[in-house]
Amino acid sequence: MNKLIAIFRKELLNRFTVPAEWLYFIILPVVFAFVISASTGSPSETRIRLLVTDQANTPLSASLVQQLSNSATVIPENVSLETGQRMLKRQSASAQLIIPADFDLAHALEGTAKVQLFELPNNLNALAASQAVTAVIGRINGDVAIAGNAANIAESIKPFASVQGKVIFIENTLVQADTAMSDAPVRLNEVTGSTVSQVQYDQQANSSAGQMITWVFIPLFTLSSVFAGERLSGTLKRLVVTPSSKAIILFGVIFSNLVFALIQMFLLMLFGAFVMGVDWFRDPLAISLMLVTSILAAAAIGTALGTFVKTESQGSGLSIMMGMVMALLGGCWYPIELFPQAVQTATRVLPTRWAMEGMLDVIVRGQGVAAILPDAAVLLGFAALFFVIGVLRFRYE
Repeated sequence: MNKLIAIFRKELLNRFTVPAEWLYFIILPVVFAFVISASTGSPSETRIRLLVTDQANTPLSASLVQQLSNSATVIPENVSLETGQRMLKRQSASAQLIIPADFDLAHALEGTAKVQLFELPNNLNALAASQAVTAVIGRINGDVAIAGNAANIAESIKPFASVQGKVIFIENTLVQADTAMSDAPVRLNEVTGSTVSQVQYDQQANSSAGQMITWVFIPLFTLSSVFAGERLSGTLKRLVVTPSSKAIILFGVIFSNLVFALIQMFLLMLFGAFVMGVDWFRDPLAISLMLVTSILAAAAIGTALGTFVKTESQGSGLSIMMGMVMALLGGCWYPIELFPQAVQTATRVLPTRWAMEGMLDVIVRGQGVAAILPDAAVLLGFAALFFVIGVLRFRYE
């Protein structure tokens, strides 16, 4: 026991005497959890922003803008002509609608009223905005036609006292036509299939779990650089010639880093629970099983990798690269459902995929120990395989 305590103390001093270690231990996981959560969260406004420059300021142009506001596709934003053109040039908007000064009822009745729509080329949002504008203009054309016909019928019965009187009649009829169109009863019903999506996504939970796995796996992978550094410095050789067995030395180094990983995970769980609102303590037994099996798999890979790398810097660089790639492809940064089906199938060879699925089964899907046993078993399989490789190769170093 004294030998294990001495190795633990050595690992503790080697790791945390460097201030930068705290960056990986707690600061980066917290920062990235917030960033990823914000970038994958559901936006409050899903409609496409449509820049609108109203140079007419007529009842007809106001009706056009109002109907665009009621659209389920676009949300109009009033801007000057210069501002809109500048935003399009910077590609900070997809389309700009310009309503010219002659866009009024008289020109509409003559069929000469026009608008201009500037779109970014090869842009799907611009295409959707164009379709929304076309739909609204088509409805306004219908309203104008109804108002014009009503005015002609009224004039045939009793002529208007003045041209202005006729214009006022048409404007009032236009408003009534628009109201009638809006209040028209539904003649056709759209039936939506009842298929329920199998994807359950909680941006807070996904981000908290994903960043925990990312930033805990990377330090455990860097066990490879620990072994490489001690081998080059001669520390490992001196430890081997002591009365301590190779098993005690190997177990002591690995056990120390497993303890550090558990402490790190627990701190990140507390942060996720109390700051991000993630239900980490829904099922303590199931979560504990996933945490332990996850860090065993990561530590085993780091141990095996340490028997292949030649230098400490090589082990550190390779560990960070492997950790980032495994985290990305394992669904720790973005939902695995966003990847092509072939990639989803291929990533089942990664421990991060199984760790992420097991944790989400508990904190998002509300499942218990029985549901995550397959994930835990696969992670234990990773641990057994790579620990065996590491131990066998460690004998020949």
